[in-house]
Amino acid sequence: MKASRLLILVPAVVFAACTAKSQPEGDLDIEARARAVQDSVITIDTHDDIPGNFATAEVDPLDAQRQVTLSKMKDGGLDVAFFAVFVGQTPRTPANYDKAKADAMQKFDAIHRMAEKMYPGMIEIAYTPDDVRRIHADGKLVAAIGIENGYVIGKDLSLIKKYYDLGARYMTLAHTRNNDICDSSTDPEGPEHHGLSDFGKKVVAEMNRVGMMVDVSHVSKECMMQATALSTSPVIGSHSSTSAVANVPRNMDDEQLQALKKNGGVIQIVAFDGYVKAPAPEKLAAIDSLRQKYGLTTRGAFRNMPADKRSMYDTEMAAIEQKWPKATVQEFVDHIDHAVKLIGIDHVGISSDFDGGGGVTGWNDASETWNVTAELLKRGYTTEQIRQLWGGNLLRVWAANDSLAAAARSAN
Repeated sequence: MKASRLLILVPAVVFAACTAKSQPEGDLDIEARARAVQDSVITIDTHDDIPGNFATAEVDPLDAQRQVTLSKMKDGGLDVAFFAVFVGQTPRTPANYDKAKADAMQKFDAIHRMAEKMYPGMIEIAYTPDDVRRIHADGKLVAAIGIENGYVIGKDLSLIKKYYDLGARYMTLAHTRNNDICDSSTDPEGPEHHGLSDFGKKVVAEMNRVGMMVDVSHVSKECMMQATALSTSPVIGSHSSTSAVANVPRNMDDEQLQALKKNGGVIQIVAFDGYVKAPAPEKLAAIDSLRQKYGLTTRGAFRNMPADKRSMYDTEMAAIEQKWPKATVQEFVDHIDHAVKLIGIDHVGISSDFDGGGGVTGWNDASETWNVTAELLKRGYTTEQIRQLWGGNLLRVWAANDSLAAAARSAN
């Protein structure tokens, strides 16, 4: 029996007996247990955003001012990060399709540059689940690639295979606005296609054909239900939480979770404050006012803020967070608990949305990853269950997409 499994048997009453004054001793004990478990499992975060100038002198993956860096991954025991090729929605014109493709390629190039030129001794890109295990066994960090927003293919189905060959292993069908594939869960204009468009149905089929996981985060309920039913391979929700715990449009309700289970997929519960607990209207108004003050009307504007303005913004945002505190890692794990109880341990995973707005008190960057494991231990999850949550389930879904695509190719 591994030492980490033996450590799990320490009675939970040890922690309950700790008073506030003796907390450091309790903290050390749970940290030791959590880090031991971290060392025995592969921890995968399925959604980490990057800016356009990632893997340059301006944004060094090793130690830039980001929530996910190679150093913080090592410190917190985060083994695998899916770096997101994100491109925001713009009007659907031929010129903008070309721009979206160029912006996507810029981020693909950055991820490859990080792993193949800047830090090949520290991190390597995985194309298969076996790659993940091999790279991890070699003592390196693992980079995987996901696409956020199917807008990057425009109306060109051939780009799915092109992006797959570059390493993309999932694609979120839409983002915050409707696109040519399907409806978003948050488009203020409401539904356009009432789920998947005819083109979107072809996109799902092509993703199944090449082996790219269909990601149903961000999309409308109609799209999610249709895509999940249509997909012949298991789908993922790369970064979503549960409506039962926090009723916001970006989360999945129990009917959606049951559909995901039936499909064989996995929901990667996300540590995004506004999805972990529904924010107070006053807090939303204060944040909106602050963003307007600094001209942060687009996601890219935030990433490209000058350092002096970013510092001022962070100070004012901290004041808002102090008045209306962020969700905690405990509240985050409440979503994991709900999903596990409803659809079973085999269909639940973990994600952060770091550097894209994610982060809760206790898991606010990659260096604090072990805190999630500590909370899971406190709630009675076993090492094997934690292994599933931290990546085992995602690897199963990834492998199923690979094998089903290969079988279909052989049949043809």
